[in-house]
Formats: sequence, structure tokens, C-alpha cells
Amino acid sequence: MGRLSGKVALVTGAARGIGQGIAERFAREGAQVGVLDVDESACQRVVDGIRAAGGEALVLGADIRHEAAVQAAVDRLQTHFGVVTVLVNNAAVMPAGKLHETSVEDFDRCLAVNLRGAYLCCRAVIPGMLSLGKGSIIHMSSVTGILGLPGLAVYSATKAALQGWARAMSTDYARQGIRVNAVAPGTIDSPMLHDFLAAQKNPDPLRAQFDAMHPLGRVGQIDEVASVFVFLASDESSFVTGATYTVDGGLSVKGEQPQD
Repeated sequence: MGRLSGKVALVTGAARGIGQGIAERFAREGAQVGVLDVDESACQRVVDGIRAAGGEALVLGADIRHEAAVQAAVDRLQTHFGVVTVLVNNAAVMPAGKLHETSVEDFDRCLAVNLRGAYLCCRAVIPGMLSLGKGSIIHMSSVTGILGLPGLAVYSATKAALQGWARAMSTDYARQGIRVNAVAPGTIDSPMLHDFLAAQKNPDPLRAQFDAMHPLGRVGQIDEVASVFVFLASDESSFVTGATYTVDGGLSVKGEQPQD
């Protein structure tokens, strides 16, 4: 029996990167996993891998900015596996730029995916959790929502908001058995980091700064983040709600930032 046996989990942005890592770890721990992403073919690849390893997963292609698409995905997952008891709001976009350099289109898209999408997913799964009297919702925040890293103004705002939601939602739903927490990774060796660096004028020195600024001397690995999500999704964290877990190699304690 795995640590998540009997859990039905929905992981957004699960077609690659940290979301994929979380979905795969959840499945290995016995959860039945809905792999949701706007890229349905990439979802299929992840699900094929989970099934080949003996896990249970379902492809859910959906754009979480749209209410009907989110509800349809949740309905399909719940018809297939049962009521969702774990939600991971991981899907995000990360436009680069200082505030005045960020286009209105990038601003709107960042809020639509990172916040509206998380809201719609919560709204779709909470009724089922309330009916069972249990559930775990985990928001993917970021250390930049605590520190504010250069060139990520709008992204940082959305990640700070998710920490606020974890606190507010925890008080709203604690007596109904639903726990709500956030995880704030530091810099992780993931496709999102690779995409961010590719958009910079001098990516190599910046990549070295990311390693150096973490007290552990390196950026994190996807599985190191996924391990914390397994804990928060499991009954091992039954007395944990309203918390933000930093998984940042000590960065938020040290408080240093890379420079432009």
C-alpha cells in the first residue's frame, strides 16, 4: 500500500516539469491521478508512462482559464475514478520583465492561468470534498512570492496571492475536513527555468547565479519538490493546514537575489 492509496488526485500543468514529476510520484504512491494540461498529447505521454509503471492515470486535456473546460475535466475524472480528494494547482505561466516592461496581454494571461485557473479548479472540486468531509488542496507558489526576484513582477504577485489563498481557504474549510497549503520552491531545474533563461540576453552567468544564491550551492530537483507534495497530499500531514512550505535550499532564509 502506497502513502496515497485510495486518493484521487487532480494535478494541473502535469504534462511536463514539476507537474509531471508530482503526477508520477502520486501514481507511484498509489493515487489515481488526473493529468491535466492544455497540451493533451503531452498529457497522453505522461499517462502512458504512469500506466507502464503500473499506476493509474487519466488524460485530461483542458485550458484551465475556461470554466466549462475545467468542470468537464473534473466531471470526467470523478466519473472514472471517484471524488477528487487531492488537488494540486500547479499550472502556471511565467512572463519575464519588470512591471512596466510587461505587456497587458502577458499580465492578463498570467493572472488568468495562475489565479483564475486555480480558482476554477478549487471551485470544481470543493463540493465533492465537502460531501466526503475530507480533502487536500495544495497551491504551487514560489519563493519569488516571498522574496520578489528580479524581472518577474507579475508572476511574483500571483505566487504571493496563492500563499494568501492557502491561509484564507484553510480557515474557511478546516472544520469541513479540507486542508489547504502552499509550496514555495526555490529555483528548480525544470523546463520553466530553461524557458526563463532562454529569454535572457546572458543566460549562462544567470544560471550560475541561481546555483550560487542557494545556500546548498545548487538549484533544486523536481523530485525534491514532489516529495513535499506527497507529504501534504497524504494523511501524514493531517494536522497541517494554512502553511507555506519553502523548498528552496535555504534561499528565503538567506534572502539574497540574483542581480540584473
